[in-house]
Amino acid sequence: DVRSDPSIQQHNSLPCLPPRRKKPASTPRARRPRIRTAKPASRELLLLTSMAATQGASDVLSIDKVDFLKLQNGSDIRGVAIAGVEGEPVNLTELVAEAIAAAFAAWLLNKKKADGLRRLRISVGHDSRISAHKLQNAITHGITAAGHDVLQFGLASTPAMFNSTLTKDAINHCPADGGIMITASHLPYNRNGFKFFTSDGGLNKTDIKDILERASRVYEESAHCGKQEQTGVVTHVDYMSIYASDLVQAVLKSAGNKEKPLEGLHIVVDAGNGAGGFFVDKVLKPLGAVTDGSQFLEPDGLFPNHIPNPEDKAAMEAITQAVLNNKADLGIIFDTDVDRSAAVDSSGRELNRNRLIALMSAIVLEEVRFCRAANLFHITLLLVSN
Repeated sequence: DVRSDPSIQQHNSLPCLPPRRKKPASTPRARRPRIRTAKPASRELLLLTSMAATQGASDVLSIDKVDFLKLQNGSDIRGVAIAGVEGEPVNLTELVAEAIAAAFAAWLLNKKKADGLRRLRISVGHDSRISAHKLQNAITHGITAAGHDVLQFGLASTPAMFNSTLTKDAINHCPADGGIMITASHLPYNRNGFKFFTSDGGLNKTDIKDILERASRVYEESAHCGKQEQTGVVTHVDYMSIYASDLVQAVLKSAGNKEKPLEGLHIVVDAGNGAGGFFVDKVLKPLGAVTDGSQFLEPDGLFPNHIPNPEDKAAMEAITQAVLNNKADLGIIFDTDVDRSAAVDSSGRELNRNRLIALMSAIVLEEVRFCRAANLFHITLLLVSN
């Protein structure tokens, strides 16, 4: 058991990563063909590009210098992970991802005020992007090389990644000390990024800046270090089934433990080929809903049908048409990593942004009657203004 092995020594200092590979000077670098997505063969070429990157050909930019702070996007990290778009060189390589993962582990140790002997458990999940697997492997390597354990969830949602830091399930090694979601939300197929969580919630801008500064040092130091043994343990966990079951139980409880509280309701889902397809079979159907007419449930990181963004006009038109064509009672559409959604009622009216917040507020206020009258006026104003 690596947890109890006294020979394993951990350090609070930033870990070194394996040295970066450099080609011999006499070997000219092969020039990548430019991928134009408008051509019929673009899909196959893009997938081949991603596979080649996974095999070690992803370092499109110079490995000598990376400006890590340019990867910050507020409280997230985002960059270009796939070559093929003119003017968008890859800056989120596997080596960069390894350094960021190691830096997050060091940051997390510091946050928990733990000494270097503490082994962390960090959950890692991803959305449907075609660069997801290579970045998942890189993140996993960065964490395990730093001496910590990884719970690999595979295809997951952002809310589930946060929830994994709260779930108490010893059999499935939860709760995790921290979580990393590999996603770039609704951005194009060539982008990707990371969102980070602890049991306190998502990290803030200052935290991300700290992690990127640490990652920059790890990246630079890794050029001078020998190959580091991976002492951490990787465990594959079907966490989305656990998360979906928890959602179902929460709905049942709020519905007074009625066996099929959604029985008789026709609800269609548009997952936009992101990570939200689980919602049909693992949440709505167990609750009794009819889901015929649901669309784009299969993960596809090229997003062939529409941008997976509930605020996109074409996306909202797609779910609206699905509701009307199937005479459904309700339509639900998710973004790629399922941390944003919108709804459409049976008449095709959108419940998005402020309208959705107003609807949820009205439901909550039904349970808090003493403040209902005072606040319904404000909710009405929101509905009218939208």
